[in-house]
Amino acid sequence: MSWHGIDGHDDVVEQFRRAMARGRLASSFLFAGPAGIGKRTFALKLAQAMLCQTRPEEALDPCGACPSCAQVAVGTHPDLDVVGKPDDKSFIPVELLIGDREHRRREGLCHNIGVKPALGGRKIAVIDDADYLNAEGANALLKTLEEPPPRSMLILIGTTPAKQLPTIRSRCQLIRFQPLPIDVVAALLVSKGFVADPAEARRLARYSEGSLQRALELADPDLWSFRNALYQKLSEGMLDSTGLARTVAAFVDEAGKEASARRARFRQIVAFAAEFYRQLLHAQCGVSVSEDSELRRHVTVAIERGVGGRERSAARLDRCLDAAAQIDRNANQSTLIECWLDDLAAA
Repeated sequence: MSWHGIDGHDDVVEQFRRAMARGRLASSFLFAGPAGIGKRTFALKLAQAMLCQTRPEEALDPCGACPSCAQVAVGTHPDLDVVGKPDDKSFIPVELLIGDREHRRREGLCHNIGVKPALGGRKIAVIDDADYLNAEGANALLKTLEEPPPRSMLILIGTTPAKQLPTIRSRCQLIRFQPLPIDVVAALLVSKGFVADPAEARRLARYSEGSLQRALELADPDLWSFRNALYQKLSEGMLDSTGLARTVAAFVDEAGKEASARRARFRQIVAFAAEFYRQLLHAQCGVSVSEDSELRRHVTVAIERGVGGRERSAARLDRCLDAAAQIDRNANQSTLIECWLDDLAAA
């Protein structure tokens, strides 16, 4: 059973129900887990349950029909504030939190959450993309976190607690969201009309790492052609980092003019490389390798060509994971591509 159409997070629902039954609901939360697994959707449904005018909070069962539920659904409820990182910004602008310089602390999320509720008994604020809070933005939140207004709830949504300042982490209750099961991702791809063929949906779900967002990104057939070419290069005894860097840069640029689309494609390429070295390391340690026949074939070729032992594979895997983190920190794309592949060649 899913909670109001949200699959895979029933344990989190029960966690909130237990807290409310004990009268120990916190005022600030950090929702942490992989991107594309429904954390934002969950936060908004939770807000709807808290603000519903016909059913009690502790039921966590919004009617979906009252004026409050309807306003939450369309994003116009006066007691709910939702902010996130604009596409053209590297961080969440501090103005969204505390207003511009002329209206400091008189506008923005931190001001709004402290105003008396207009309709219900709570004020709720959601900060999406909380991984992109810089030091100024995080510090702007501290007063609200240290002295939360009565009957308020603040939800930060990110991928990992490590991306939050210690002052933020220590003042929020951590709620961990797990990757979605393969069956759930596959079912969502079909039910939402993203993929028509159930077999194809399941194939994408297997590579999605439990993320619907990643599954959708992987639906691009050009990406799979590039994956095969990438694995051919990585399985060579001597990696031509310069040539491969040109190839990777060109393919990343083909994703479009939007920086977010290019970052997503670069992240996919790095994830493919990480999976190659992970499976290569498994084979070198005598552990069973992925059922992916194409990947298995390239791993076998890599071992036959003597690409290096376990320590080299582990070092290359670590470098891929570092590169993925650098992409999320908006490192310069062309420089990162070159440095990443140079390091793989030199490992």
